[in-house]
Amino acid sequence: MSANNKSDSMNHWNTHTDDKGILWLELDKKDSKTNMLSREVLLQLDKQLDTIRKELPTAVVFKSAKDSGFIAGADINEFLEVSNQQEALDLIKRGQGVFDKIEKLPCPTIAVIEGFCMGGGTELVLACDYRIALDDKSTLIGLPEVKLGIHPGFGGVVRLTRLVNPLQSLEIMMSGRALKARQAKKMGVVDYVQPYRQLVRAATQIALSTPEKRQMPWLGKVLSLPFVRPLLTYVMKKQVAKKASIDHYPAPYAILDLWKNYYGSPQMMHQEALSVAGLVHGNTVRNLIRVFFLQTRLKGLGDKKAFQPRHVHVIGAGIMGGDIAAWCALKGFKVTLQEREPKYLTNAFARAHKLVNRKLKTRHERNRVIDRLIPDCAGDGVPRADVIIEAIFEDIEAKQAIYKDVEPRMKKAAILATNTSSIPLQTLSKVLDKPERLIGLHFFNPVAMMPLVEIVKTDKTPDDLIKQAAAFCRHISKLPLPVKSSPGFLVNRILVPYLIEAVTLYDEGISAEAIDKAAVDFGMPMGPVELADTVGLDICQSVANNLSETYDFKVPEILNKLVSSGKLGKKSGSGFYQYKKGKVIKDKDVALGNQEEIQNRLIYRLLNEAAACLREGIVDDRDLLDAGVIFGTGFAPFTGGPLNYSSETGTEKLHSNLKLYQQRFGQRFVPDEGWSSI
Repeated sequence: MSANNKSDSMNHWNTHTDDKGILWLELDKKDSKTNMLSREVLLQLDKQLDTIRKELPTAVVFKSAKDSGFIAGADINEFLEVSNQQEALDLIKRGQGVFDKIEKLPCPTIAVIEGFCMGGGTELVLACDYRIALDDKSTLIGLPEVKLGIHPGFGGVVRLTRLVNPLQSLEIMMSGRALKARQAKKMGVVDYVQPYRQLVRAATQIALSTPEKRQMPWLGKVLSLPFVRPLLTYVMKKQVAKKASIDHYPAPYAILDLWKNYYGSPQMMHQEALSVAGLVHGNTVRNLIRVFFLQTRLKGLGDKKAFQPRHVHVIGAGIMGGDIAAWCALKGFKVTLQEREPKYLTNAFARAHKLVNRKLKTRHERNRVIDRLIPDCAGDGVPRADVIIEAIFEDIEAKQAIYKDVEPRMKKAAILATNTSSIPLQTLSKVLDKPERLIGLHFFNPVAMMPLVEIVKTDKTPDDLIKQAAAFCRHISKLPLPVKSSPGFLVNRILVPYLIEAVTLYDEGISAEAIDKAAVDFGMPMGPVELADTVGLDICQSVANNLSETYDFKVPEILNKLVSSGKLGKKSGSGFYQYKKGKVIKDKDVALGNQEEIQNRLIYRLLNEAAACLREGIVDDRDLLDAGVIFGTGFAPFTGGPLNYSSETGTEKLHSNLKLYQQRFGQRFVPDEGWSSI
């Protein structure tokens, strides 16, 4: 190949032509670790395509010059700069115009995909004639725009639905999930999957032989017929509605409408641009972009290089301890799981098998994970472990007895952590010779689904220990959030008043269904009553009792009655609801009462406690508070978090409403002093 060419006017792209006349066009975004399709990158590509058309090569191959991946997508910051719908339309049309030029080049175009290829990157490769993906676990291909409240706009909807069976292409866009290389080939998103050593050779061979292009399979053509599309759209909208309201998340519905109304029409590309432009200009997109950056910030709190553990020892094989152990084994760690007797390990290993069966496809992969999970009633793993996590029930003396036993046998550099959900470290660590070495690693249930881990610290916790704990969280694909050690920490502190208000409403005669509907309509992933049943009413009672002593509130008697009668929620088959084979039974015909008032009572309690946590410095700033509540509870992401929602709604309005509710319902609605700083 000839030497690389990169002029000042083309400083994001490398071009080189080989002896067969093939032009290799490599993206290497200047001053960035990651390739993104910024306005400047697209402008340079546009100019390059004009030159290519004039000096036509044998073929054009698109590659990345960066090891980090192909293209991460469009530059999200540019969407935040858009001030009106016309500006959004202009931005989208500019991208469409560039990709149209790629599609219309009279020479073959080939995309070589290594690493991640997301959003606009996937739209670019769809505009090419052929797509080759590296056969490696690092290769991920997807269109995740829906997670930001929009959908593909550079022609992605048009081209993917033209290429791939609509049952698959629409699902890919509406879920935003990433495909591995072989998945993408099976669906028809890419044409070839090759090992690294064959990528250049395969691209060269395709450029010279120009094999027949992939076509939509016959079933996809049938499902795309005009009289079939409305029916399929209706069915898919009903499926989407089970997970996302059109009022809160309009993007997946917009994808379906676009496909139903314009598939096969010359107008579809323009309508795709109009649809995205309409979605971009609104709070939902800005808030979901905010959530994306909050997630990025949490990821950045943990540097894997700061701590590289290999062995995790978990004490306690209950639901939380067993699931933490299974998750760590799934993420590649050797894990010893300690319990008093072998019989208490049975359920933990059964749940571990379910997890790996759900997450992994091959028996070989599953066996490797289970082999890493070792029963250890004697606690032999303690001296060898790099991380020790105590995850027994919420009893101070029982936890302290474990620490006294473990501390003398631990490695000096090992992390000693507790998964307590509400007990301050200052209380638990009193029995340790070095109390400052105890740190909190508070996971949330279900462990495999909830991304957040609270890193609980005191004023005496060494900074290096916090960094190591954050690094461990990133090694197991969790989001670390440092929080001050106080009763309930952040997430439970904010969540418990919300749950207590739900139980209070229930005690007043409001149906569980009505309470949950109000919360779900607000945007919560699950209603508070069903959430309490899912977490376990005994656990809710324990946390509530711990917090009530500090924050002076009364635990509703109905909760105590249910627990004392053995009705613990989903795990016992009954709680506030009845359960059949693990599925909740709800009465669809119950009276819903005053939904606005129910919703306000729930959400105002949560928002007021968030204001208190900000005032007390439970986390360092408001962004971290919003991140913690979103990723720890599932709090309506489209709002941008409780404090962001409060600002957008108007703090004066909320403060005034809290005073009205205080007059009607009591002192628990007294506005916190923290509202003045939101």
